[in-house]
Formats: sequence, structure tokens, C-alpha cells
Amino acid sequence: MTTTMIRANRILFLSILAGAFVASCDKPPSGDQAVITDQVLAKPGVGDTFVIDTANSYIRFIGHGVGKNHPGTFNLTYGTVTANGDKVTGGTFIMDITSLDLEQEGEMIDEKLRPHLLSGDFFDADNFGTAQFQITSIKPYEPKDQEKSLVEGANFEVSGNLEIKRVTKNITFPARIELEGDRLEAEADFDIDRREWEMNYGNDRTLGDQFIHETVNIELQLQALREGQALEL
Repeated sequence: MTTTMIRANRILFLSILAGAFVASCDKPPSGDQAVITDQVLAKPGVGDTFVIDTANSYIRFIGHGVGKNHPGTFNLTYGTVTANGDKVTGGTFIMDITSLDLEQEGEMIDEKLRPHLLSGDFFDADNFGTAQFQITSIKPYEPKDQEKSLVEGANFEVSGNLEIKRVTKNITFPARIELEGDRLEAEADFDIDRREWEMNYGNDRTLGDQFIHETVNIELQLQALREGQALEL
């Protein structure tokens, strides 16, 4: 798949999501429910290294207030995945918090909402400009019928330490990971509770229409190439 095709697919994907957003903004987004526990010791991965193509990978989130969703993206500044044969054994990803880009437009979004999300009430970007995810384990995904992943073709259960604002929690979620030749692709769609990372602003339900839901939906789309392979132009 060429870079042009990947970008075209991404635009189509985001357009579909935008339509779904308009139809469902009265309720919080729903993905696979991530299991959140305390930090786990991460071991170095073994095998070949795959380097994340940051231009064609992204992290998308959706936050929810009363009657409205606010989708946006963060850029990845760096990422690697290690694989031994066809088995992923580790990975580290760095996210640029200051790259926060909201999909909605307008004065309120640009001058109020984005600065507020970057403030100490949420990400505190002045003091914590990056976030990190480090894989701690990967095993085959074996769901029960009623727990089937929303990600089509999900084949692995991924666990990793997510660090935001120097708070680290281990999260576990289903993912689709495909490794073919020199290329690796991964996809996930899951929900986390922002309060686990000390982002508690506005989560009191007595606030009425000022209430902000604690659930945040995260979508991952990752592309990576074996180290030493040139990116397709």
C-alpha cells in the first residue's frame, strides 16, 4: 500500500467518523473497555526493530460533554516496535501533547477549548509536553462472545504502561496487529477513564450542562517499517 493510498484511506476513515460524530454527539463515544491497573515492569523487546512512520500514524481521541463530543488528534514524535519472527515483543511510543489538534473549528474551539485542554485542568502541557506508552505484554486475543472487540480482525491483547503528567498506569486492550514482510500495521479503539491520570476537571454530574464525562475514547492507527527500510514516497 503506497503512502498516497494510506492518506486517502485515512481521509475517508475520518470523514466516516465525522458523520458518525454528528449522529451520536448526545452520548459518549464507545470503544473496547480498557482494563486499567497499576504500572507494570516493562522488559526490553527482542528481535527486529520496526520504526513508526509518524507521518502516517496517529492517535485520535474523543472527549464528551453534555450533548457534545470533541474529537481531536495527537502526533507521534517517535515510536519503535520489536518483533521476533511474527511475534511482537515490545514497543515504545512518544506522543506530543502540544500537537493537540481539534477537528472542530471556530473561535470557541481555538481560543477557549484547546487552551483549556492544554492547561493544568487537563494535560498541563507547559510542564508535561509529552506522553509515553510502553508495551509490557502481548498475547493472542481470545474474547468471549459477549466481549468481542469492536476492532474488526482484532487478534492480540496488548498491555502497556501509559504515562501522562508523570502518572503511569497499565492499560490492556484488544488490537489488530498485522506483520507482513518489512511492514507492520496496528489498529485499536478503546475507552479509558481520564481520572486515572489525575484529570478530574468537570466530572461532577451535579454540574448539569457543564459536566464533562470521565470516559475518553482512544483510536490508534499505526504504520511501521523494518529499521533500515526507506519509507515509500
